[in-house]
Amino acid sequence: MTYRIVKPTTKAQIAAYHQLRFTLLRQPWGQEKGSEIDDLEASSVHRMIVDEQDKVVAVGRYHKTDCYTAQIRFMAVDDSVQGQGVGKLMLTALEQIAAQQGVEVIELNARENAVKFYQACDYQLGDKSHLLYGQIQHYKMRKMLQPSTTEYSDALTQLKQVWHQTISVSKHMLIHPASLIEGVFTVCADRQANINLHNTMFAGSIYTLATLTGWGRVHLLLEQQNLNGDIVLADADIRYHKPLHGQPLAQTVDLDGDVSVLQRGKRARLKIHVNVLDGDTIAASFSGKYVVLPKA
Repeated sequence: MTYRIVKPTTKAQIAAYHQLRFTLLRQPWGQEKGSEIDDLEASSVHRMIVDEQDKVVAVGRYHKTDCYTAQIRFMAVDDSVQGQGVGKLMLTALEQIAAQQGVEVIELNARENAVKFYQACDYQLGDKSHLLYGQIQHYKMRKMLQPSTTEYSDALTQLKQVWHQTISVSKHMLIHPASLIEGVFTVCADRQANINLHNTMFAGSIYTLATLTGWGRVHLLLEQQNLNGDIVLADADIRYHKPLHGQPLAQTVDLDGDVSVLQRGKRARLKIHVNVLDGDTIAASFSGKYVVLPKA
């Protein structure tokens, strides 16, 4: 049997995702439909596993609790595929995405009958956490993640230093590059440093995060091609789609332009699209035109 990791996006997928969560984690204990959904849904990363007939056989999600920490919740695997490695596949997928988003530590509260599974996946057992419905004992568990980026680690570290040393607001916002994987550049910021009176992310902070993400992608492109130049933002447009309640994250969507013209003393012009995410949801979309000026 072949299984696929899927991000639930359509109404049918989301309904099937929540149904398995309810069927396995809430219904056996007499809970009502809807109890499988909490107020962190919109700020979480959701994934599910489907079989060759597109039947949902496993679900899981995580939400970031701060810049570097995430909590996995609502992990569930259908009884029909128990013992086939589906649970580990689900957990690994969530860990990989979290690492790409700058997460260093995963925390979770494991049901007593799942503790050995998580220990086999290198989670460390902690104290008792809570007793669900007066009968399901949970235990605190945590795991240190390996950084997802190795090839560009030095360049990302150097970029963070450039930002924090030359752009003071980036240090205050705790903006830091998380990963560069297959051309997708991911940048994080700290929610607490950027909230407004509505307890959501300040629109100006969203704009700054998106602008620096685009600027940083150009900077890394120059580093990759051993080129040098002064990067300036020539024009930009941003659309705010929803309030951002969770931990902010920005990712480049595409990059259009050629920097090789710098070798001939010409200006390079690039266009970059950036999405600012709240969990899996796009909170804002940014389009920036950057110009790289050749250095004499």
